[in-house]
Amino acid sequence: MRLEKKATVVSTSVATLLTIIKLTVGIFSGSVAILASAIDSLLDLTVSLFNYFALHKAEQDPDEKFHFGKSKLEPLAAVIEGTIISMSALFILYEALMKITHSHKIEMLTESMGVMIVSIVITALLVAFLNYVAKKTNNMVIKADALHYKTDLFSNTAVLVAIAAVYYTGITLIDPVLGIFISIYMIYSAYPIMKEGILMLLDVAIPKEEIAMIEEILKNEKDINGYHYLKTRAAGSNVFISVHIVFTPDIKLYDAHLIGDKIEAKIRKAFEKIEKKAHILIHLDPYDDTEINEEEDFF
Repeated sequence: MRLEKKATVVSTSVATLLTIIKLTVGIFSGSVAILASAIDSLLDLTVSLFNYFALHKAEQDPDEKFHFGKSKLEPLAAVIEGTIISMSALFILYEALMKITHSHKIEMLTESMGVMIVSIVITALLVAFLNYVAKKTNNMVIKADALHYKTDLFSNTAVLVAIAAVYYTGITLIDPVLGIFISIYMIYSAYPIMKEGILMLLDVAIPKEEIAMIEEILKNEKDINGYHYLKTRAAGSNVFISVHIVFTPDIKLYDAHLIGDKIEAKIRKAFEKIEKKAHILIHLDPYDDTEINEEEDFF
């Protein structure tokens, strides 16, 4: 099993445990902050299960129906995860506003604080593990999952502070007010996850530094006269590159093809160093046909 899939199994198990604990204590205590955290953990469980499914499908080889594979399931999973986080944040916001307009009493404060301390410790260990996997694999889904659980870590800490404040001051209004701040923070955290996923689904170009890396290889290749129409996109950890390279009119197709293969190998090796798989399509031009193609509006 790939490390990324193992990470989703671990996060699913942790989310299941935290959901059961928080939901039980939240219902009996009446704390909106703990209930909000329990709902968030339940959504974490759903997202982690979906992430496992997405990674399983994304790693499948291309077939007759999906010629480029299913790697776009990774950014799709990130968008869905961000959407779920935002929807849960809106629900928490609604519950907090209801608690403000209708006063409530929080019970089992000592038990509630104990639950949140356990949650913080477990979540911190999970975040450290997911960050390790994300750094090692550069996988977009795991990065989103790590960021998601990091927001949980902050919100759990905030919930603990709120419960402690209610315990020592007796001011129950602290609980729903903190719930509002948690919901706002969750929406704020979900935005970059959704943005990156949507841009990747729209075939946004790869980062400028990676494009510069490709251009450096092309510019240093002495066997070509130039290049144009460099296009890039990404799907998860897969990078798709197309480019026209220019030769002299009298070059043999066999020789041009060998040079193209050499360039492909250099680009592929460069991306392997940053834990990405490059898929390269090179068009061999016997001369610079940029102006002709632009006039015909055809690349």
